[in-house]
Amino acid sequence: MLDELLARLHEGMVILYALCILLYFIDFVQNDQKVNRIAFWLLAIVWVLQSSFLALYMIDTGRFPVLTIFEGLYFYAWVLVTLSLAINRMLRVDFTVFFTNILGFVIMVIHTFAPVQVHSEAISEFLRSELLVIHVTMAFISYGAFTLSFVFSLLYLIQYKWLKEKRWNKRLQRLTDLQRLETLSYWSTIIGVPMLLLSLILGLQWSVISLDGVPWFDSKIIGSFFVLLLYGWIIYLRLRKGIFGKRLAMWNSAAFLFVLINFLTTSRLSTFHVWYS
Repeated sequence: MLDELLARLHEGMVILYALCILLYFIDFVQNDQKVNRIAFWLLAIVWVLQSSFLALYMIDTGRFPVLTIFEGLYFYAWVLVTLSLAINRMLRVDFTVFFTNILGFVIMVIHTFAPVQVHSEAISEFLRSELLVIHVTMAFISYGAFTLSFVFSLLYLIQYKWLKEKRWNKRLQRLTDLQRLETLSYWSTIIGVPMLLLSLILGLQWSVISLDGVPWFDSKIIGSFFVLLLYGWIIYLRLRKGIFGKRLAMWNSAAFLFVLINFLTTSRLSTFHVWYS
């Protein structure tokens, strides 16, 4: 019972960490200080939980937790969170904070869901199952965000066409303005990208502990990384290349086609994503 409770607490900490990374990504691309403060305090909660577990473990074992690889992973994750908090508070280097937390999240996921550290086979199976659930849930959230981005882009293109043709009708009046549609599409992409990234991290960890290795050439894995790179490129086009409006909406629409291909086609060709078939 205690092992299951601790497993649940660690899962909650991973989810909280994922939310923190999402907010740091938003701050990274938008330079939003309010979001940065929320992310900082969420990360502080993660640090408190980590420190508490670390202290309890040291009291229970009577030694510093660095003698095994899994103890070292947890301590390493704690160090990364500590450094992230210090950098965020003192140096204000947001680029470093975001990518340090991505690495910290990877290390924490490896430690939390590694079956080697769990003595009970039932708890080990429970962790694998929960890891899969979190992975799939985050993937669907990212797909949902990309779908909304596509819908807003499609409405943008439709309204843009009607305005060019000067087709003033009631349907046009029911659509919001072009700038708002573009902003909503962009923000949907901003949410979808880090969620897909975190989902891939969790999925790779699940494959390591469940399939004894990562099938890197699996169609689903290749397709998911391609979708991630494609939407990352769209964010880059807006932030660095100054591409807005119709061109960006067309890029979003084209990217969503690859989301559909990845979800409907490559899943059926995958050797282990059987729940999508």
